[in-house]
Amino acid sequence: MSQIEQVLVVPRSVVEEVGMFHGLVFDVDSYLEKLFAADVPSFMPRPEAEQDPSHKQLIPYVLIKCGDKYLTYVRGKRAGETRLVGNRSIGIGGHINPVDNEVPLFGIDYREIYNNAVQREVDEEINIEGSRSDRIVALLNDDTNEVGAVHLGVVHVLTVDNENVTRNEQMITQLEFKTLEELHAVRDEMETWSQLCLDGLEKLS
Repeated sequence: MSQIEQVLVVPRSVVEEVGMFHGLVFDVDSYLEKLFAADVPSFMPRPEAEQDPSHKQLIPYVLIKCGDKYLTYVRGKRAGETRLVGNRSIGIGGHINPVDNEVPLFGIDYREIYNNAVQREVDEEINIEGSRSDRIVALLNDDTNEVGAVHLGVVHVLTVDNENVTRNEQMITQLEFKTLEELHAVRDEMETWSQLCLDGLEKLS
C-alpha cells in the first residue's frame, strides 16, 4: 500500500487575518511572518487538502529569468496536477512535502523546511548550469477555480546568468526562454497563475 502524500498547508483564516486578495500581492513580509509563525503551518494528507478550502496548500511558484527573458514550458501528460495538463506555464514548483531528516520532534522550523524544499523542487524539475540568485517577490491567490481555491502561491524570481537550462522531468515539454512580448503572444495558452504573474511581471522583476 503506497503512502499518502503529505503537503504543507496553512489555515485560510490566517491569510484572511492579514488580508485576503485576488491575484498578486507584493507586501510579502507581512504575510510570510504570519504564515510561518509557530503552530500555523502543518502537514495534511493531500487528498484531504485538495477538498478543504479552509486550508491553503503553500506552493512555491518559481519564475526563471535570464536577462530580459523568462523560462516557459508546457505541462505534459505526466504532470502531477492533472487539471493543468496541456497548459503553458512560467512557474516551476510543487507541493511542499516533509522529509524525515528535516522534521525534528521539537522546534520545527517550517520556513527552513520550505526554503530547502524550493531548492530541491527546482533541481528535481530542471537542470541549471551556472550561477543563480533567488528572491520571493509576491504571493499569488486565485479563488475563482477549484485548483486555486485550495492553493496559495509564493512567487519567486530566480535569476540565472545563461540560458543553459534543461528539463529533468518528462512532464516538462517545449522548454524555452521567451521575451515579455513573446509571452504575451501566448498568454491565452497559459494556466491562470502564469497569466496573473505575466500581467504583473514588470512589478515582479
